[in-house]
Amino acid sequence: MLGSLIWILGVGFLLGQGARSLKLPPLVGMIGAGILLGPQGWDRLAPTVLATADQWRSLAVMVILMKAGLGLDQDKLQQQGTVALRLGILPATGEAIAVAIAAMVLLQFDFPTALLLGCILGAESPAVIVPGMLRLKQLGWGVAKGIPDAILTGSALSDVLLLLVFSLLLNLLTHTTSAGLTLGSLTLTPLQLLPFQLLTQISGGLLLGYLAAHGVRLILVRWRWTQNPVQDLLVAALGAMGLVLGAEALPLFSGYMAVMTLGFCLVELDAPLARRLRQGFDGLWGVAEIILFVLLGAAIAFETLTSMLGPGLLILAVGTLIGRAIGWGLATWGSNWTGRERLFLLPGNSAKATVQAAIGAIPLAAGVPGGDRILALAALSILITAPLGAWAIPTFAPKLLQQGRVDPTKTSRDRPITLLAAVDTSPHADAVLTKAADLARRCDGHVVVLHVVTSTDTPPQIEALEARTAQHLADIRHDFKTLTGDIAATILTTADHYRVDEMIFGKRNHPHGAIGSVAQTLLATSPHPMILVDPALT
Repeated sequence: MLGSLIWILGVGFLLGQGARSLKLPPLVGMIGAGILLGPQGWDRLAPTVLATADQWRSLAVMVILMKAGLGLDQDKLQQQGTVALRLGILPATGEAIAVAIAAMVLLQFDFPTALLLGCILGAESPAVIVPGMLRLKQLGWGVAKGIPDAILTGSALSDVLLLLVFSLLLNLLTHTTSAGLTLGSLTLTPLQLLPFQLLTQISGGLLLGYLAAHGVRLILVRWRWTQNPVQDLLVAALGAMGLVLGAEALPLFSGYMAVMTLGFCLVELDAPLARRLRQGFDGLWGVAEIILFVLLGAAIAFETLTSMLGPGLLILAVGTLIGRAIGWGLATWGSNWTGRERLFLLPGNSAKATVQAAIGAIPLAAGVPGGDRILALAALSILITAPLGAWAIPTFAPKLLQQGRVDPTKTSRDRPITLLAAVDTSPHADAVLTKAADLARRCDGHVVVLHVVTSTDTPPQIEALEARTAQHLADIRHDFKTLTGDIAATILTTADHYRVDEMIFGKRNHPHGAIGSVAQTLLATSPHPMILVDPALT
């Protein structure tokens, strides 16, 4: 098993990076790695690994849903009103019904089997949509109207809805449950029970996620049982995984909804803790996504897939361009979204991968007639829409959405912290360098040390300043820059060039505590946060 995991991580990472270098989504390379390593290719994966693929997928889904919850913004969701709720119901419902009708015509499925297929194909992929929407939030695309948040929330709700309907239909087709529920003289059919099951699953998930968030905060903040960010991540991940496994053992609540609620509530309860966990789950997803998509590729059966290519493409087109498009229109009706923003839902809200991989093979294993064709269509939807969605989201967002201001407390970073330390050749520079080094060690940041050369500076003084910089920042990634020009203007230009997160400079000892003209200019004009170091206090 260990050897198989090494193959998965090694080949998946290399081919994923190869796809990235070709301007393709990395998941294309990872799926290709799965095809290469799986039974259809070199057959390098142990049967025990393939047999536990569902557990690995559950782990990956847990990670991606925690990322989604930690990236949600309550203010933006409230701004959207019912749009997020409608996006969670109407597009998925429209696609499921459209797929069912097309399957009855093209594949001669009966209605329950066709609707079962519609539930599989109508579910949206957290593995594609969540990273895409969080990336848009980092860059500010659509954040003014909360569009990424609405899509994130709607995607999670739609998956909960379709998974519940899928379970009900599977039970009906395999006759593993009773015909309904009898309450006195009233008998409810499984179809009539569906609204109650849906309400129970969603409300139970919300409640348990809320309680879990309080429990995680109690352990990490109040009791302080952990000593570093890795232990923080471990506690939060164990709590989230417990919710997923608990939902499987006691199917009275949605584990997906509970995990996403856990992340969302942590943002509202303790923003600094949520920010630390967001960074940790970003790193964990870097591993989980490789395992997820490599196992997807390994599960694809090409014989059945080839035979279903024509009908499958038509069914996918009908489901997306007719059923889902009608749902998008109804979901955003009366909202403040423009026509271009509504059009973004086509690339931003159509990808399939995670859910299809998790449940696509279940009808075949349960003996549902046509299960092999259902599995083939699930695989086809992954191969077509997952790479297309991962490419289309960042490609069309700048063309269809407006860029707004980013809230740094609600997003994670995809680049290191950069600090700018502005120093002169006086002894006061040591205090600035010491402060910069301390901050950089805390955040594993990069320091740009800038000295603006004046007419009074001599080469030996500048060389001595560079030597002092190297001494203070010996264990820190740093650059030493000497430039000429107006001091304040040069500092601001350099800060913009390096996209610095914070500027650090010294306070000269003027009478009555006044600060110098350069510091006054920077404080009045700089858009970057600044730290003013008083050498007398260091």
